[in-house]
Amino acid sequence: MKTRFTPIRTPAAAAPGKLRAVAALMAGLCGPALAASDVVISQVYGGGGNAGARYRNDFIELFNRGAGAVDVANWSVQYASAAGTSWAVTALPNMLLQPGQYLLVQQAKGSGGSVDLPPADASGGIAMSGSSGKVLLSNAKSALSGANPSGAAVLDLVGFGAAGGFETSVAPAPSNTLAIARADGGCADSDNNGADFANAAPAPRNSAAARHVCGATPAPAVVATCPASLALASGSAGAAVLAARDADGVVNAAAFGSVPVAGVSLSNFAAAAGAGQSAAVSLAVAAGVAPGAYAIEVVFSSDQGRSGACRVALSVQTPAGLSHTIPQIQGAGPASPYANTVQTTEGVVTLTVGTGFFMQDAAGDGDPATSDGIFVYTGAAASGAAVGQRVRVTGTVVEYTPAGASRSYTEFKDVTSVQVHGAGHSVAPLNLALPNARLDQVEGMLVRFDRPLTVAQTGFLGSRGELTLAAGRLEVPTNRHPAGSAEALALAAANASNMIVLDDGLFVTPTLIPYIGQDGTVRAGDSVLGLTGVVDFGAIGGGGAAFKLQPTAPPRFSRDNPRTPAPLFAPGNVKVASANVLNFFTTFTNGANVFGQTGQGCTLGASSAKANCRGADNLLEFQRQRDKIVAELKAIDADVVGLMEIQNNGEIAVSYLVEQLNAAIGAPLYAYVPKPAATGSDAIRVAMIYKPGKLELVGAALADADAVNNRPPMAQTFRAGNGGKFSLVVNHLKSKGSCPSGGADADQGDGQACWNALRVRQARRLLDNFVPQVVAAAADPDVLLIGDLNAHAFEDPLNALTAGGFVNQLERFVRPFGTPYSYVFDGESGYLDHALASAALDRQVAGAGEWHINADEPSVIDYNTDGKPQDLYNALPYRASDHDPVVVSLNLQPAVLDASASFSVASSGLSYHRGTQTYSGTVSFSNKSGVGVAGPFQLLFAGLPAGVTLANASGSHAGAPYMTLEAAALAPGASASVGVSFINPGKSPIGYSTKIFTGNF
Repeated sequence: MKTRFTPIRTPAAAAPGKLRAVAALMAGLCGPALAASDVVISQVYGGGGNAGARYRNDFIELFNRGAGAVDVANWSVQYASAAGTSWAVTALPNMLLQPGQYLLVQQAKGSGGSVDLPPADASGGIAMSGSSGKVLLSNAKSALSGANPSGAAVLDLVGFGAAGGFETSVAPAPSNTLAIARADGGCADSDNNGADFANAAPAPRNSAAARHVCGATPAPAVVATCPASLALASGSAGAAVLAARDADGVVNAAAFGSVPVAGVSLSNFAAAAGAGQSAAVSLAVAAGVAPGAYAIEVVFSSDQGRSGACRVALSVQTPAGLSHTIPQIQGAGPASPYANTVQTTEGVVTLTVGTGFFMQDAAGDGDPATSDGIFVYTGAAASGAAVGQRVRVTGTVVEYTPAGASRSYTEFKDVTSVQVHGAGHSVAPLNLALPNARLDQVEGMLVRFDRPLTVAQTGFLGSRGELTLAAGRLEVPTNRHPAGSAEALALAAANASNMIVLDDGLFVTPTLIPYIGQDGTVRAGDSVLGLTGVVDFGAIGGGGAAFKLQPTAPPRFSRDNPRTPAPLFAPGNVKVASANVLNFFTTFTNGANVFGQTGQGCTLGASSAKANCRGADNLLEFQRQRDKIVAELKAIDADVVGLMEIQNNGEIAVSYLVEQLNAAIGAPLYAYVPKPAATGSDAIRVAMIYKPGKLELVGAALADADAVNNRPPMAQTFRAGNGGKFSLVVNHLKSKGSCPSGGADADQGDGQACWNALRVRQARRLLDNFVPQVVAAAADPDVLLIGDLNAHAFEDPLNALTAGGFVNQLERFVRPFGTPYSYVFDGESGYLDHALASAALDRQVAGAGEWHINADEPSVIDYNTDGKPQDLYNALPYRASDHDPVVVSLNLQPAVLDASASFSVASSGLSYHRGTQTYSGTVSFSNKSGVGVAGPFQLLFAGLPAGVTLANASGSHAGAPYMTLEAAALAPGASASVGVSFINPGKSPIGYSTKIFTGNF
């Protein structure tokens, strides 16, 4: 990785603008003047050589947008960091830059990337930032100074990202995969970086690139395409296919434009079928063509009188002698025995990709420990090799180690010769299956997976064209077994050998998202059948490297994991949900908010700034995010929902969400639970919304403001319509990211990632302090813990909670039927989102599970608008977040339950006491139900005569006195007795009927 200038976010400087003929119209701008120039900065790319980059180098591109040639001798391009005042200089060459001509300035090289730049016109060693910085064009070679230089020496200035210097407004931030490019091929120049530049895939153009004349209407032309070169062994015939099209004409002829070469001919010409369609012809080279280099030009003509030329560098060479076979070069070890030596070998081309081709020894050596295939890296240069050709390659054998990889990959590099020795050959694919711990033994080989594979991860489909595949869904080891256990270690090893990444052969962000099927998605859990391709190894989305499969035939997917329109669980009388709403912020990262205000910020600790905002970038993105979340919550239709990752801005974000949800429903069904006194120092908090028509708030919400919680848990007690109560505690424990470098909270390598010790402290605080406080305030033991605990089912924080008496409802209801999961990471599924019931509430849980609308879906279909090759967004709930919601169905018992049918009752006779003037006796009741009945018990006396009262009553219910027996439970056949005392001034006959209730009136 290149050492970068570190961008520093600073307030924007006054906006400069070049003073040209329109200066009078821009007099209101408060900024430094720049000298006039027709040469402008047309493209800037600072991500070269970084992870995920296509190009190995940074570059700056210049363009002459004027009508006359410009002498750029003694000029320079200069670079400074976003807030920097020192400028690094690269001198320009001594040349006249012609109208419409580009000039490419190569800069520092990194350890990543896969493609070299086109030949540069000038070179420097500046390591530019991939996200924020400043570039200027000067008519001098001396370094300028200041954060925002101006004057006659500054011809053009481009600030991007968080730069403090720019023209009028800053250009957008590029990335490792995106450059910033001036509109209209470099012609647009309004002296406003923000308006003139946009993100685009880096496309460097040098002085040899096609001229682009500003203001000229491009005339349609015949556009011909052909390989730049064709190398053949002397005595071997060969061919290359050339093609051409005319946008509004029919290409109907092809002929040599160069001096004819004996034995070289054009054959199989196929005219275009219509205007704008392609014509094709084969450039055929006979076996008898003498060795030598030949410049071949083929001219295509159309019915519009236009023509276009195609040039091929034909090289007929004396065959190089074979030094070793492909299996010998690969060897049986982890690295080639011939690494860093020049070798010549031969094979059949099985696949061509953007940076080279794969070839394979068709016969092989019969040894399964040595691969029969190898990759030939040619970079951006076209090799001319085609699938089915037998080619002889001379080049250097290298061990290529992608960024983040722990192993290398054998390939050819610095190729000096690719000779075609025939066409029409084929290689039979090797049948393969997962798990497979030795994919290195088939690297570069054509294989077929003869059993279906399961899609394990979809997160990088849009950015890299990748799907992670496995034989069945992979489970996070600590989702099933305690961290560090032998079982967890064994599952981790099994998962590592049961994974391959299906790529799209492009090595760049795809322009069309591959593998998308019905409903505009492909889901984890779907399967792919009959997968055939070449085994590759390289960097993957999310970091690191893995074995990949570059397909040679379109994969066939089966929707084995279909979407469901709503979560379905066992019915109860209260439905509870937990939903991570993925940074639902009503204040956007651009400083605006949903109410149309600008210059706003988000609070994080003691600071308030737009840089603290984490959700949508602007109103459009927010509306798209809102609609997905509202659709999710409406479909769940829970009586109470615990929310995580909602903006910590008082009640603003949660009240807005409630308003929008009610509007979508068409009735004021939901309200928000008023926030507790403490909501923490983070920019996000937890919150609750509920249905007042179904649940009643009991007391105020509570929170634990202890310093261990920067996102305090929130608790609220609810009473259902039948009088039953329960307390809901919403949690969001410390995440696994941003690891410290040492100490107990560093990643211990046991599968629990970092901050595990802190999460354990948070769980212990919850169990030992906060839950007892909640139970005491509610005077009720029924507690449900929900939320994003950022720990899998058998990691230490969860083990602490379950050891403390809480029952894991997803293990209880989901595990018997499959893998519980709410999140997918690195191809493995597990659940970070939990539902844990206290022992008293556990028996009242009717069902629980996840609604898989998010974790299985590709992130490319989410609400974001930036960085997407295609916009597949819709307002359905799928991919509303990155976590799946959890739903719990409670069959909440009433506060008091008539249990009379479970008991037989016997009353003794009553005796009169003259001293107290009361009638006393005993009432006994026995459990005849055959099962234990839990107390406390309430014995109610109905139908007492007028004037008769129960002297030792505990209270009155529905106009009748009752007595409380504080027994914990009565086992089958067990009995209990209570003494009764009646006051009967009228000495009436005393009669009554009894009922027995459990619970408390």
